[in-house]
Amino acid sequence: MARKPSLEKAFLSGNEALARGAWQAGLKVACAYPGTPSTEILESLAAFPEVDVQWSVNEKTAYEVAYAAAVGGVRALFACKHVGLNVAMDPLMTSAYTGVNAGFVAVVCDDPQMHSSQNEQDTRWAGVYAKLPILEPSSPSEAIDFIQQAFDISEQYDTPVIIRMTTRISHSKEDVAIGPRKEVPIRSLQRDMRKYVMVPANARIRHEILEKRLVKLKALSERSRLNRIEMNSTSLGFITDSVAYLYLKEVYPDASYLKLGFLYPFCDEKIKKFARSVKRLMVVEELDPFIEEHVKSLGISKVQGKHPSYRLGELDQDLVRSLVAGKPKKVKPRPGRAPRLCAGCPHWAVFSVLKKLDVFVAGDIGCYTLGALPPTSALHTCLCMGAGVTFNEGLRRAHPEQKIVGLVGDSTFVHAGIPGLINAAYNKSKGVIFILDNSTTAMTGGQPHPATGKTIRREPTKRLDLKAVCQACGADFVDVIDPQGRVKELEELVQQRLAADALSVIIVQHPCVLLK
Repeated sequence: MARKPSLEKAFLSGNEALARGAWQAGLKVACAYPGTPSTEILESLAAFPEVDVQWSVNEKTAYEVAYAAAVGGVRALFACKHVGLNVAMDPLMTSAYTGVNAGFVAVVCDDPQMHSSQNEQDTRWAGVYAKLPILEPSSPSEAIDFIQQAFDISEQYDTPVIIRMTTRISHSKEDVAIGPRKEVPIRSLQRDMRKYVMVPANARIRHEILEKRLVKLKALSERSRLNRIEMNSTSLGFITDSVAYLYLKEVYPDASYLKLGFLYPFCDEKIKKFARSVKRLMVVEELDPFIEEHVKSLGISKVQGKHPSYRLGELDQDLVRSLVAGKPKKVKPRPGRAPRLCAGCPHWAVFSVLKKLDVFVAGDIGCYTLGALPPTSALHTCLCMGAGVTFNEGLRRAHPEQKIVGLVGDSTFVHAGIPGLINAAYNKSKGVIFILDNSTTAMTGGQPHPATGKTIRREPTKRLDLKAVCQACGADFVDVIDPQGRVKELEELVQQRLAADALSVIIVQHPCVLLK
């Protein structure tokens, strides 16, 4: 008997595997804004010439461009980290009503433990809020499989599909079976105003269609192999998802499992069946009690969840053992040095001047946020992308007599800072805004953006002129200075602009030391 040829394998991270699976599924267009832990998805897709890949200026733009490509008839993908989904929520919510033409998948990577994030939000709630299906792989092997199924589900049920990843799954690696690309025919562009023009009369009809679709998706969840029961023992059973499933399997290999991969809509009948089959039933999941609360809502009173302390941060094998034993979570000391700006970073000069002048600094999201830490300790707020600009205005309205500046990076300014600068000029606000232009999106690994003049594939393109943009937004003064060897000159410029009754922008321009 002839042996079957062995499958080709590759050693891939979860993000790389998901990108490979999307390519195999016939993906044509992919858009994102870089953000840890999702960045490598688009970087991996950029290696495939069949896929039109772009770094977009922000997540809202990325979602709309990718989703429009799917409406146009080609399979498309949007990727972001969890806080990036906040920026894309507007189109996400209405795309649930309009549905798709070709398959469309939104990949969202959560960051439990906040390795590189300003909050620890749980994207699973977004599926319920938007009434969209959620698939959740627990390994790179599942990621390459789930993304292909997601495109099929999207087209079969006329819906965007969310795939939720987490940092450990995005960045862990394993041997993954890979296959060839499936070319998918391009679908024709349809002029269907009732489907795609969301005026109230059409939206009311589409909402009804959305509710009926959820019923069908729930039935699919019940029979999907992505939700599987593994019966080993009747004494202890776990309902679990994502990486928590792997931790549990290591610590409790003889227990029974309902492993949820098609997470939402929930497979209620399968949950009830599993609950009846075990004496002790536990839900183990990272972050919020998302599954736990739903199981309890089904009237399954015997289910055990986790102590509220386990809603913070990641799980691991030791924490899973303590959780099952009913012990409260003990915070483990984390060895290592505190982060700081890189040696030779051009931002050192800016923070040394601002600290010397005792200025209150409204900061923003980027590697320069490290300016809040010793030895500089010269950044005093950091909320979200673009808030360095808007916080400057709001704080000055509260304390116009104080020395306050706003600070934003070049990529972040393009992402979300421009509207804030326009708002400041329009509403006659004064003050000084710094744009720390290091010619890259440094914090996520050095990705290009519109002001670098390079695409994701490092091809030359039109370069955004930050000075001209600031002038067009209404800034009274726009200065450009290289801080290297000119710290005294920078200090004098800052003092001059702080003393002026004007809206000023200082573009501090020097390449990141890590750029090749």
